[in-house]
Amino acid sequence: MGLSRELGIDLGTFNTQIAEGNQILQQEPTVVAIIVDEMKLVELGTTALSMMGRVPESIEVIRPLRFGVIAEYELTEIYLRELIKKVTGPTLFFKPRLLISAPYGVTSVERRAVVEAGLGAGGREVNIIPQPLAAALGVDLPIGTPTGNMIICLGAGTSQAAVISMSSIVSAYGLIIGQPTAEQLKLNIGAASPVQEEKTMEIQAQDQVSGLPKPASLTTNEIVEALQPPLEEIVASIRRVLEKTPPELISDIIDRGVALCGGTSLLKGLDKYLTVALGIPAYVVENPVTCTVEGAAKGFSILEVLLRSQGR
Repeated sequence: MGLSRELGIDLGTFNTQIAEGNQILQQEPTVVAIIVDEMKLVELGTTALSMMGRVPESIEVIRPLRFGVIAEYELTEIYLRELIKKVTGPTLFFKPRLLISAPYGVTSVERRAVVEAGLGAGGREVNIIPQPLAAALGVDLPIGTPTGNMIICLGAGTSQAAVISMSSIVSAYGLIIGQPTAEQLKLNIGAASPVQEEKTMEIQAQDQVSGLPKPASLTTNEIVEALQPPLEEIVASIRRVLEKTPPELISDIIDRGVALCGGTSLLKGLDKYLTVALGIPAYVVENPVTCTVEGAAKGFSILEVLLRSQGR
């Protein structure tokens, strides 16, 4: 038992991370390049991503997850197996135990697909931890106490808001958000609220009529305008969670504030935007991009409690 490694995995739509203890061992885009006819892996991660749009028809570059759940089962298994091999080495004398994060509210079929993919990838034992719970563990929220803790995970494929108490999710809401067409734009010049000093970024766009490449420039406030509908949806989903939360826990959340994590939480001014929209202080955690995988790795220390809270 003690010889088996314990790996926490954040299997994300855009990126996958593996951690053990307090150390992050792997971070790669969730992308595979395969020879279509043979279902044979050519490359994965960053190298596969760089091949997108640059390969012959015999090779396909695919994201095996969509909106936080497995869309291509076999490719997910291949991807995970190779990523785990990078951590453990090619020879597995003792198969690792895996704790994999999944969006809250996934169906039993989707949950089973993650477990099976983990077992097929070389896991000796595979358990699931809901993403908001993993993130809360990863930022050291006192989730084991009978107090209210609210965390909002703003990922690339899904956004989730959850209230956690006694290591269980009291109320939660997940929201599928469309694939960002320009993640770099959003992080480099994007903002949640209009700004006085605008930034501009030159991009290579495509002419809708001719289909030919066409240079274009976008400003921060143009991005702000484009982001308003999804931001309003996120606020609505958070309000739904708060409406289902007992008043005693709400008062804790007002005192402590709302923790923001995930790549989208890095959007400039998002904490201030949500503070105003919700009337509750919102803050970005110190490790917004890595907290979920760090929490998955920490989850082994309270695995029995986690399994009990999931009715297992």
